[in-house]
Amino acid sequence: MENRAKHLVFLGCGLLCAAASVFAVASAPSAAEGPQDGQSAPAASASAPSASNFPVASGARLAGDDKQTRFILDLDRRIEFRAFPLADPYRVVVDIPQVNFQLANGTGAAARGLVKAFRYGLVMPGGSRIVFDMTGPVKIANSYVLDAANGQPPRLVLDFEQVDRTSFVQSLAPESRPELKPAISETSTATIPTVNSAALPPVAVTDARPLIVIDPGHGGIDNGTQSGDQTEKNLVLGFGIALRDRIEKSGKYRVVMTRSDDTFIPLNDRVKIARSQSAALFVSIHADALPRREGDAQGATIYTVSDKASDAEAERLAEAENKADAIGGVNLTDEPTEVADILIDLAQRETKTFSNRFARLLMDEMKTTVRMHKHPLKSAGFRVLKAPDVPSVLVEIGYVSNKGDLEHLVSENWRNKAVGSMVQAIDAFFAKRLATAGPAK
Repeated sequence: MENRAKHLVFLGCGLLCAAASVFAVASAPSAAEGPQDGQSAPAASASAPSASNFPVASGARLAGDDKQTRFILDLDRRIEFRAFPLADPYRVVVDIPQVNFQLANGTGAAARGLVKAFRYGLVMPGGSRIVFDMTGPVKIANSYVLDAANGQPPRLVLDFEQVDRTSFVQSLAPESRPELKPAISETSTATIPTVNSAALPPVAVTDARPLIVIDPGHGGIDNGTQSGDQTEKNLVLGFGIALRDRIEKSGKYRVVMTRSDDTFIPLNDRVKIARSQSAALFVSIHADALPRREGDAQGATIYTVSDKASDAEAERLAEAENKADAIGGVNLTDEPTEVADILIDLAQRETKTFSNRFARLLMDEMKTTVRMHKHPLKSAGFRVLKAPDVPSVLVEIGYVSNKGDLEHLVSENWRNKAVGSMVQAIDAFFAKRLATAGPAK
């Protein structure tokens, strides 16, 4: 039975990896999937832009009503693109080369016509994405790039038209249609970045130091929570880099970051990084926010994985974090129960014990230097914590929705104290674990 279970796990993971590896910006003038009127985006230069010379997007706007809605993106040059719809929830995804978005604050937040909102950002080095949250089923009626003319810049134009559910499903690629999804692995026409193992530091066989993976949450197109001009993705990235630098300075451990810049990393790939590098500890960094109607909360919270959430707030947070891939245009949250159940069943009891032990050590250290939540230890079904063989915790370092916490989160002095307490906990965790394991062979 155990061998059969492992076989299903490897099969499921293989199919998920195969789906994740499909990324190609179409070389055709227009690769919008779904009914079109034949207009297409003219081809751009095949050569990749240098890092200092990415196309610039200077403006974006919506026009129209709940029957027909147009999106216009102002550019400084022509670009290639690929646009396609996705179901459940209804979205339209536009993949483009890496773009320097110089758009006004709040762009994309307001609803108009068929579009509830849209997001944009980097999804991988060399590739950006725009994701439209739609009010219902639509088709991409037109999609093209206009040349600069009469003093107007080049423009990417997309026209959305309202359709019924049946027409929408028929416009999807066969493998994306809800009723045709295979039993073991959900596939999608959406392109998601694969983990570039070549970019990761090689695991040195002769280096016996424990490897720690630091996972700053969100990134790229996924801002996470936000307060004014402060976004969660930037706050946790700064914290993660500071933690990495402090850990490396001790010389006791090797460190890998799931992201060290503003890049979108799918949840499954974050776990793959930890497992592929044989990590001894995985620490995911986030900063929560509560909707105003839910009152106020403050302080740091430490989460471990559990099939059953410890309370309603933990359940809400896990549900929100687990939808991060949908924000990036790829929804893998409905992972087949056959695979998910096996992964959970195979989770080693020892790994859960180590995760809980580290969480308690971390709480004990952090409470001496930073403000903690009134219930600092919680558990919920976070997908990013489900590696069966890597002790993992998710640390909400504070609430961006709380004025006092936000002041701490942007304070270098507070960050240094919090990072110091986390390193102390890491030292205590590995001192006990290495002593139990005995000398390395």
